[in-house]
Amino acid sequence: MTKDMHDQESAARRTFIKAGMVAGVGAILSPLLVRTAQAAAEAAPAAPATPAAPAAGAKLKIGDVLRVAREKLYPICRVCPECDGVACAGEVPGMGGIGSGQSFRNNYIALNKIGLVMRTFHNVKKPDLTTNLFGHQLSMPVTSAVTGGVTYNMGGKMSEEDYVISILGGCRDAGTLGWVADGIGDKMEVFERRIAVLKQRFGGQAIVTIKPKLNDEIITRVRLAEEAGAIAVAIDIDSAGRAARAVPGQTVEPKTPKQLAELVKSTRLPFIIKGIMTVEEAKIAVDVGAKGIGVSNHGGRVLDYAPATAVVLPAIADAVKGKTTILVDGAVRRGQDVLKYLALGADVCLCGRPLVRGAHGGGREGVALMMNIIKNELTVAMTLTGVPNVHNVPANVITKVEA
Repeated sequence: MTKDMHDQESAARRTFIKAGMVAGVGAILSPLLVRTAQAAAEAAPAAPATPAAPAAGAKLKIGDVLRVAREKLYPICRVCPECDGVACAGEVPGMGGIGSGQSFRNNYIALNKIGLVMRTFHNVKKPDLTTNLFGHQLSMPVTSAVTGGVTYNMGGKMSEEDYVISILGGCRDAGTLGWVADGIGDKMEVFERRIAVLKQRFGGQAIVTIKPKLNDEIITRVRLAEEAGAIAVAIDIDSAGRAARAVPGQTVEPKTPKQLAELVKSTRLPFIIKGIMTVEEAKIAVDVGAKGIGVSNHGGRVLDYAPATAVVLPAIADAVKGKTTILVDGAVRRGQDVLKYLALGADVCLCGRPLVRGAHGGGREGVALMMNIIKNELTVAMTLTGVPNVHNVPANVITKVEA
């Protein structure tokens, strides 16, 4: 083992130990803390029926959200202080990265090796975070990521309807958009329930993503999205790697350029192809008419040892910037991460796991809180790097951080 490999492994172990100690939800510490919390609750007769929840009308705090999220998500998600993929490695289904978890960690590590260059000799006092996505004004270049499967990925403590309401509602309250997810093993009835919430509660103001099923099945779902008023539809083609594990009766498959072109032409809505990790496939996506591409390795959940999105994004942006909308996900935790991705060539970032925590810890309000924290952090980061707006963020605001 080389010294670099040893250092990296040691750092990973330290991070894991720190997560367990600080979060108080490691496999060893959790039972003791749960018993302690129960004893404390029993000793406080004036406590409300749900001690972890904030009082009605009280301003929601991030500590409350994370505490409730930990109670609901554990052991599926430990709600670690740093969501770096160490503690949950290999937990798929669940919230972890597939196999060794290296792809998840690659996203986190690569992004954290990028620094921001502070500049304060300028007149940027109130940066403009607003952007336009397929004709819709957003308060910031951040939407929710594609997250779903509350029963098999998140522990089943929320209903499908409540989760969709939390994600879409919280994003709307923060001035941006959410995505409605699909699942490999989801029956049509489950997809229809999600779409019903979109249509009835939010007037279709969201992006609907569909698994790479057979084209006829995808188009059937596209029609439902159109009827609901969705602003765009997407295929998360990065799920194609799960074909060997698809549930009986479900087909999940890679797609040829011809098949992708058929899907793009099947709808009047902007079509997004998510799961682009090479310049070659980014160009093909543009050629078949995709209005947007998602640079994504599916949160490190489909192919072990895949490179980080932050690593492949610059070359992809050089090849197709301006020809299609470039979306990116992968360890977006803070507003500073958003600025880094914009400097690497993205137009819009997708935030996933923090909003899962927000939804479970505070519902719609919890998601809005998470998004507004990111918005505030992005505002500060742009002010301290001299970036006036989120369009064409210069590459010189970022730098490589040496270990």
